[in-house]
Amino acid sequence: MVMKATELDKDVGDRVQGNNCLRGQLAQHQKSVNHSRRQESKENKSSNALSSGQSNSNVLEQGRSPVDESGTYSEFIKFPAPPCRQFWKAGDYDDGPSSKLTLQNGKNYLHVHPMFLHSNATSHKWVFGAIAELVDNAVDEIENGASFVIVDKISNPRDGSPALLIQDDGGGMDPEAIRRCMSFGFSDKKSKSAIGQYGNGFKTSTMRLGADAIVFSRHADDRVLTQSIGLLSFTFLTQTGHDRIVVPMVDYELNTAGNLEILDRYGKEYFMSNLSLLLQWSPYSTEAELLKQFEDIGLHGTKVIVYNLWFNDDGNVELDFDTDPEDIRINGDIKEVQTRPAWRTVNEEHISNRLRYSLRAYLSILYLRIPENFTIVLRGGFVKHHNLALDLKFQEFIVYRPQSSGCIKGELLTTIGFLKEAPQVTVHGFNIYHKNRLILPFWPIVNYGNNSRSRGVVGVLEANFVEPTHDKQDFERTSLFQKLEVRLKEMTWEYWDYHCGLIGYQVIKKLRPTEPPPDSPLGISTSDTLKHGLSSKRKEHSDLDKLESIKRQAGTGANAFLSGHGFETEVVSDIKNKLEDQDVVNLIQVNKNFRAKCLDYKKRTEDLDLKVTRLRSELGQVRTEYEQLMAELTS
Repeated sequence: MVMKATELDKDVGDRVQGNNCLRGQLAQHQKSVNHSRRQESKENKSSNALSSGQSNSNVLEQGRSPVDESGTYSEFIKFPAPPCRQFWKAGDYDDGPSSKLTLQNGKNYLHVHPMFLHSNATSHKWVFGAIAELVDNAVDEIENGASFVIVDKISNPRDGSPALLIQDDGGGMDPEAIRRCMSFGFSDKKSKSAIGQYGNGFKTSTMRLGADAIVFSRHADDRVLTQSIGLLSFTFLTQTGHDRIVVPMVDYELNTAGNLEILDRYGKEYFMSNLSLLLQWSPYSTEAELLKQFEDIGLHGTKVIVYNLWFNDDGNVELDFDTDPEDIRINGDIKEVQTRPAWRTVNEEHISNRLRYSLRAYLSILYLRIPENFTIVLRGGFVKHHNLALDLKFQEFIVYRPQSSGCIKGELLTTIGFLKEAPQVTVHGFNIYHKNRLILPFWPIVNYGNNSRSRGVVGVLEANFVEPTHDKQDFERTSLFQKLEVRLKEMTWEYWDYHCGLIGYQVIKKLRPTEPPPDSPLGISTSDTLKHGLSSKRKEHSDLDKLESIKRQAGTGANAFLSGHGFETEVVSDIKNKLEDQDVVNLIQVNKNFRAKCLDYKKRTEDLDLKVTRLRSELGQVRTEYEQLMAELTS
């Protein structure tokens, strides 16, 4: 099912080989293209090229190449749009006769059908998850010198429709790398810290966002500067009736004289056939317009443009660029929070709700750590990193060491606490990261029901011992993940039962065991929690009786006040007297000690980060000197 990366553009040439139109010179061909495009532009003004479910091209009906025998584009070709503009319906099309296994050079080749592009992209149920995949690619380029990623809206020069731009200044891709990127199953990411690993994210994400995507990438290595252009077009494949995925690509190289020359590894005819398809199906109608896209890339970097964006069921573009000029939102995805009127605003404005429809909110928490020398730019504005752990009050730190077959598989530190807005917020759950990337935001691992148990309890952790699903919006349901799920439920109830009084609820009397029984299926040892932490500090019955006595002394007036403000269970009215309870004070002191240790670790981490930043700065200076020498050499 994997197509050879080096045969992608060669296969394009095979489909037009034998046409006499490609035997002329590049200048003559370009002249005919420009002439044809001017005629097409006039036709497009009187027709809607983006009408839903309709195509203005007759290529599929004619079953012929978009280039006629004279070497010019056929007059009936107009700017193409996908036959259906709704993503979840776009996979229904008929390509005519059924696909067959072909024989080339005595070997069988299993071709990837264009419908696979759509079915493969359905792994992304959430459109922001697809955008995050493309941002991940830029973040993985930090080790290659990337310092920013830009996410923005641009206009399709063909018809003015919105398109999505994702651009970074990473190492870029050489001709071989871009072919692996646009093939299936290839991954060049060897680093253990790299987010991507399957070699499938680019295809699934771009095809989930729109019907077509064009990639511009410039790469400099060993004193050789190359720039490549590739087109992954669902529209092209379906409207021309292809029974296999064909990816037109062209490559250029800067020669020693400082001039740009074409890389025609399969001959000029193959280069011209790929170029003609790019000019036919991309947003740019001339080679000069294509090359102009490299002007803002610099010496190295990659630019991805997704166009013919999908519509939602209401016939509107799925991505909303108009409501907030500094943000990208999901059209019609703002849902009213069901809570009492006095608390509705704080719940609607909380980041746990906004991330569902605001890309700026989602990107702010997408990564657990962001290097100081890397910036995410959304629609011209910097995205401020949001550390969810800083949103918690009364924090506790719990260590968990998962075991499997008697072996410890990892160690993670969970920060758990109440949201600062508790108890007004109805939010609860865990934010689970994997290799610095957010996989499950505010995962409601328990349902607190009518008794409010776990209300406002939120945790933050990084679980690298479990694997995420392909869309990076969930985890594989392995036995290790199931053990983690059970442990997080215990953490939630444990924290609530012994801390709910801090936000005005009645302390739960139920005693929990100090440690799991020996035959516990969790595989948790006594070291799963920090010494004298939540599991080791337990109240006796007499201590709980003290709290009950304090509560009775508070009087009915305070209870009535708190009840009138929406507390759903009986509350402890005098928080100050409760905190004077010696056992609670001791527990808080233990917590402070652990917090001091964490601050010490944090300081060490900051020192190491500063050292890394200094080394990167020195490396950047060396790279700058190298680029200057390269520029002098080429000039």
